[in-house]
Amino acid sequence: MGLPNAGKSSLYNALAGGGAHAAPYAFATTDPNVGVAKVPDLRLSQLAEMSKSRKVVPAAVQFTDIGGLVKGASHGEGLGNAFLAHIREVDAIVFVLRAFADDDVPGDQDTLEQLQIVEIELALADLASAERALGRHQRMLKGEPSLEPLVSLLTACVEHLSEGVPLYRAGLDAQDQKQLKAFFFLTNKPVLAVVNIGEEQIGQAEKITARVAAELNGAEVIALSVQLEAEAVQLDDADRVEMLEALGLGEGAVPRFLTSAYHLLGLRTFLTTGEKESRAWTFPAGATAPECAGVIHSDFQRGFIRAETIAWVDLLGAGSWSAAKERGKVRAEGKDYLVCDGDVIEFRFAV
Repeated sequence: MGLPNAGKSSLYNALAGGGAHAAPYAFATTDPNVGVAKVPDLRLSQLAEMSKSRKVVPAAVQFTDIGGLVKGASHGEGLGNAFLAHIREVDAIVFVLRAFADDDVPGDQDTLEQLQIVEIELALADLASAERALGRHQRMLKGEPSLEPLVSLLTACVEHLSEGVPLYRAGLDAQDQKQLKAFFFLTNKPVLAVVNIGEEQIGQAEKITARVAAELNGAEVIALSVQLEAEAVQLDDADRVEMLEALGLGEGAVPRFLTSAYHLLGLRTFLTTGEKESRAWTFPAGATAPECAGVIHSDFQRGFIRAETIAWVDLLGAGSWSAAKERGKVRAEGKDYLVCDGDVIEFRFAV
């Protein structure tokens, strides 16, 4: 999300391969665009090559592109309320902040001013929700004294939000944030910022993003020439690589952005590989082996016996699953095993 003409729809097109209308005027996007982007994973491609897999299936992240916010959006200005309603249930928010200059595209270039407007509008939208929730729980408190800690927490939220302070800046601990998830507050979500730079600013990317990174207190900030990346994604692989390398962008910033977004959501990857298919499977950090088995099929979880597991790098070093087993590299893990990012697993089950 961001202000009009920040490059949100162009970023969506760079991620999803097109589909969103991008135009140099406000509210070109009126309905949300929802798309899926594949998460690049060198581990998966190397395993697929080792196994000579006929099919490769990467992990994916779903993105929603909404219209631009303007000052007063929380009160309905510029269709803001309608746009904000579209993202109440998303798991994380990406701020798109414009740094590029273009006389043909109206809009502010001050990234910090844009960030301030977006944060205040989100905080004010949350304030209305928090006040309603507080009033409701204060009434319930008379018959349910156990609600007192939650009422205190909501009271603190209202105080912060009324000052325009997003909840992710309010110093809430992990338990408070978890408790507030049921209210779908916009500012109780992890954030990541994309600073949209022009081609001539590529060499200054680090300096441009530093101001935003300092303001967001540790949240990841990525410089991305959105228009160039959106154009590159339309090319075939060879032409895309040639274009990005000619501009000094290497593989581009989109792969880094996707990986960052994936981890921001608390998602991790375990892998399966064989001649038929190599696949990246998504699981929440901290999941057990049976829970990960259930990601493949509920029968795997219900009849879980064990997980035969090896780190991806060890499997590549061995050259094949059978060679890894012969060398004693494959471990048998039980129901309490917490799966690690990059584990390659074969599940044993009986139903």
